[in-house]
Amino acid sequence: MIVADATVITALCVDGDHTNLAELVMERDPIWIAPALWRSEVRNALAKYLHHGLMGMESVLVSLHMAEEAIAGREYTVDSRKVLELSARFDCSAYDCEYVALAQDLEVTLVTLDKQILKAFPKIAVSLEKFVKRK
Repeated sequence: MIVADATVITALCVDGDHTNLAELVMERDPIWIAPALWRSEVRNALAKYLHHGLMGMESVLVSLHMAEEAIAGREYTVDSRKVLELSARFDCSAYDCEYVALAQDLEVTLVTLDKQILKAFPKIAVSLEKFVKRK
C-alpha cells in the first residue's frame, strides 16, 4: 500500500511523460490510497487540460473514471492539526501536507512527482523512478 498524490494519480490516467512509470508503480503496488482531497486536485488538473484544449470532455471524463478506479474507495480523512503543523514546519502547502500526514499516520510510502515534497520529506516521500527501482 502506498499514498499516491494527485500528480501520480494524474500521471497514471493522462497519457504523458510519467505515465509509464505510474503504470509500473501500479504493477508493483496496486493498493493506492489518498486523502479525500485527491479528487479536487485531479479534477483541477483535468480542467487545465480542457482549458488549454489538450483534451476533450469525453477524454477528461474517461481519465477521471480511471483515477476513481485507481483509488477505488480508499480515501481517508486526515487530522487537520497535523496537516497545519506540517505545513508550518516545512513551508509546504496544506494540500501537499495532507498526503504527507496520511503516509506518516499509516507508515507507508508517499509516491509523488512534487519536488518540494520530495525535498521536505525524504524519509517518507519518493519519486516514481525511485519507487520503481527500489522494489
